Amino acid sequence: MTERHDEGPHEHDRGLSYDLPVLARRRMIRLMAGASLIPLVGCTSKEETPASSSSPASSSTSSSSSSAACAEIPEETAGPFPGDGSNGVNVLKESGVVRSDITKSFGDSAGGTAEGVPLTITLTVVDAASGCGTPKKGAAVYLWHCDREGNYSLYSEGVTDENYLRGVQETDDQGRVTFTSVFPGCYAGRWPHIHFEVYGSLADATAATSITNTSQLAFPKDVCDTVYATEGYDASVRNLSSLSLETDNIFSDGHAQQLATVKGSTTEGYTATLTVPV
Repeated sequence: MTERHDEGPHEHDRGLSYDLPVLARRRMIRLMAGASLIPLVGCTSKEETPASSSSPASSSTSSSSSSAACAEIPEETAGPFPGDGSNGVNVLKESGVVRSDITKSFGDSAGGTAEGVPLTITLTVVDAASGCGTPKKGAAVYLWHCDREGNYSLYSEGVTDENYLRGVQETDDQGRVTFTSVFPGCYAGRWPHIHFEVYGSLADATAATSITNTSQLAFPKDVCDTVYATEGYDASVRNLSSLSLETDNIFSDGHAQQLATVKGSTTEGYTATLTVPV
């Protein structure tokens, strides 16, 4: 649990050589969208200004009455440790993966619990084609992230027998999924983030097939600074000091649609919300 991943971004996300094709596709999509005057911001006005610990929670659905299509959530790499069967282990087919509380390991794992500042994550999946005004009821989200030390369960040294901080939820009538977790650490070379995959249905997710979207959620710097000043996040302070959203190899070409609205405190815990147009 003390691995610091000092070898840089390729330890978790394979670095620029792995991510450049994804980034190139994103830039081309944005250029094409700009030429056709498609909006490139998120579906809520909150993303026009930086999110912070004092920002209001994002709306569960867009308040826009426009029927015009809005931009889908940017496509990102799942990294080398997705646990979805695309790189070794497949947690999605294990009984118990459908759950809201992802702080503990389940099934035949070691039964450990991820420690850290409490975090509740709510994603609202909406239909981009309808202008982000229609919730995607009955879709599913698989969400995963590193622990306080920057390690990924199932893969990182010391936690290969754990499967915590991974889980699947089906979207409700409002297109929402909610996960109870802990605030992720910051490892060398990457801005603090959460991975997620969107599936058309819960059956697709638990069969690990037919992913519709793969993306990442980013955290505001002021919140990260506050959380990382607490016990157990020592390495994150050092790692974050050499990073910014503008230099991160995933978020550097734009993060407006992926920057979560976060509020709360280190004593009461935080909530992170994000609208996900698909």
